[in-house]
Amino acid sequence: MNYFTHLLLLLLVVLAARPAAARRGLGVASPDSSQERHRRVVVQLDQRFSPLNGKLVGIYGMKVGVEWRGRLRAGLGGYFLSGGVPARIKVPPGLPVGTDSELRFRYVTVYGEYVLVGTPRWEVSTPTQFGYGTVFSSFRLPNGDRQQSPIDHIWMVEPSVVGHMRVFRWIGVGAGAGYRQMLFLNQKEERELSGIILIGRVKLFLGDLYQIVRGRERLLSQSGLLKE
Repeated sequence: MNYFTHLLLLLLVVLAARPAAARRGLGVASPDSSQERHRRVVVQLDQRFSPLNGKLVGIYGMKVGVEWRGRLRAGLGGYFLSGGVPARIKVPPGLPVGTDSELRFRYVTVYGEYVLVGTPRWEVSTPTQFGYGTVFSSFRLPNGDRQQSPIDHIWMVEPSVVGHMRVFRWIGVGAGAGYRQMLFLNQKEERELSGIILIGRVKLFLGDLYQIVRGRERLLSQSGLLKE
């Protein structure tokens, strides 16, 4: 199974365990709760874009983490390319003239995030990710056949600044920017894959969603978001 499949399985486990955790008082606080929040599960669909070698490349991923007291978050993520990165590295000897090459990579991350400022409606935070994954070159020959180079391993660090706004208590949308720095690769590969990150995300607040469903509240309610 690939990394993204593992993340989906982890999400299903989290969702299945959610009611028991809620009964123990973990992560069911809502934005308008008078009680201090402790821990809650946060799931993010995290779409990233990077301008690499003249092409805006999409990188799709998902993050599952735990939030402490509304300020600190940490967890795991998984990402894969929606398409290849045009490569400027020379085509290996033995391949015919006219062969096109592109780089493909996927990776898993460990992330930490600190909330700088926020209200029940919106927030600004500084997530930093440390990633490990695989990269390989894909070659498209003039006759349409494809060949692949041996798989290599990559390390990276991705600091960024992001913000989000809750549309409803249980879901929010956000955007941000950062930088991806590849580590421990040769200089050519680092230049090929390092670059600016443009971020778009959808966040699901499972604790608030569970509380809304359990209390039979209106799903599209703005309750708790109008207070500052």
